[in-house]
Amino acid sequence: MLSKNDFKRINDYLWEIPKTFRSDMRVPARAYVSEKMLEESFKDKSLEQLVNISTLPGIQKYALAMPDMHEGYASPIGGVAAIRISDGIISPGMCGYDINCGMKLLKSEYSEKEIKPHLDKLATEIQKEVPSGLGKGRKLKFSVEEIDKILEGGIPHLVKNGYGEKEDAENCEGSGRLEWADVSAVSSHAKNRGRDQVGTLGSGNHFLEIQKVAEIFDEETAKVFGLFKDQIIIMIHCGSRGLGHQVCTDYLREFIPLMEGKYKIRVPDREFACVPFNSQEGQRYFSAMASAANYAWANRQMIAHFVRKSWKSVLGEKALSLRVLYDVAHNIIKKEKYLIEGEETEVAVHRKGATRAFPPGHPEIPKKYQEVGQPVIIPGSMGTASYILVGTKEGEEAFFSTCHGAGRTMSRHAALRAVSGQEVVKNLEAKGIIIKCWSLRGIAEEAPLAYKDIHSVVDVVHNASLSKKVARLVPLAVIKGE
Repeated sequence: MLSKNDFKRINDYLWEIPKTFRSDMRVPARAYVSEKMLEESFKDKSLEQLVNISTLPGIQKYALAMPDMHEGYASPIGGVAAIRISDGIISPGMCGYDINCGMKLLKSEYSEKEIKPHLDKLATEIQKEVPSGLGKGRKLKFSVEEIDKILEGGIPHLVKNGYGEKEDAENCEGSGRLEWADVSAVSSHAKNRGRDQVGTLGSGNHFLEIQKVAEIFDEETAKVFGLFKDQIIIMIHCGSRGLGHQVCTDYLREFIPLMEGKYKIRVPDREFACVPFNSQEGQRYFSAMASAANYAWANRQMIAHFVRKSWKSVLGEKALSLRVLYDVAHNIIKKEKYLIEGEETEVAVHRKGATRAFPPGHPEIPKKYQEVGQPVIIPGSMGTASYILVGTKEGEEAFFSTCHGAGRTMSRHAALRAVSGQEVVKNLEAKGIIIKCWSLRGIAEEAPLAYKDIHSVVDVVHNASLSKKVARLVPLAVIKGE
């Protein structure tokens, strides 16, 4: 049984479980948390799941957990594992069901004062234009052939077809497209689930918020990012919808018997369902995961298109347009290279509920951000603050990874028992926040009391130098999935 005594304090924001804790550990397990957060983490199985990550074949340096960690499927949400490609595994459970769930941030040239009179109408129009909720789709239904083009082409494909600008792709992780996607690795069932969900929010913790920049911590970086005090920002949080969920389901079903039978891989939890990265099956999943990631970027891009349409509809055709600050994933597997024990090593970095945070000068970030580093978008829970941070050189110790949000402390069922949707709406309205949601149940499940304190979570990654605070955002209007 794991206890606080099993941890070694590296510093005030980093704690380690030594490799000697359990005989099957291949590397130490590290949690980026404050002491108080560490003590609270024993309430669920997230720390036990973190130790399990350390047993994965090919894992390098450490199994990692971010301060927003909480119990998930196989890995804690907030888990990071860098697996050596030459002899390691790939695990769908270590990527998550909602492949490339992530964040897109649109910035305006307007202040809160200028938009305030139009706020309610704007929120209503966006809610009308962007379907939200479990299984909710658009009237616009793509053919399977068109879905294949989206799976292979991501954001650039949509831009080519008039749904956005060239800079939308440029200001996105991977330029909005992973080139190793292969549509033949995605099942017909998965494709059919995605046909009417391009440009939809989904349910659970997914949301769209109209926010303002409440505080700036780093003036120089904020200037490069194009941020100013009281600026109106629109934040989009969603992923690959039913298509990504189906991809994960399909490969978990295939990999569980393969892992134990064909490949004789032993892991403490069969939910990891892993196969060798370089195996035929591993490469097929990697291609399917990339396809679902492209779909998710296309989904957020299409939402941005309909948000822009709503923006012009309410503010007029001459209104200054919304531009993309950045779009970044937080459930994804990517090939990256790191210096490990003096050798450059190619690894498959599995980030589940963790976002990448590349430093200044990194070749994979847009030219205009090269001097300062990659924008990092960290959403809060409904009605609380969100943050924009920037990647740092020091983050290499965590494979340039940082937290992805506040992190749940309470299950959806527990939240429903603790508070009603009406109470949450009332509390938000008392703060002057407009809320648009088709379901009061959905609001109760995502109540702020079900989440960790976003300020404490962000303080950990800031003080641990995984990413640095640039700006704090506060919500003015929330549009929720059911």
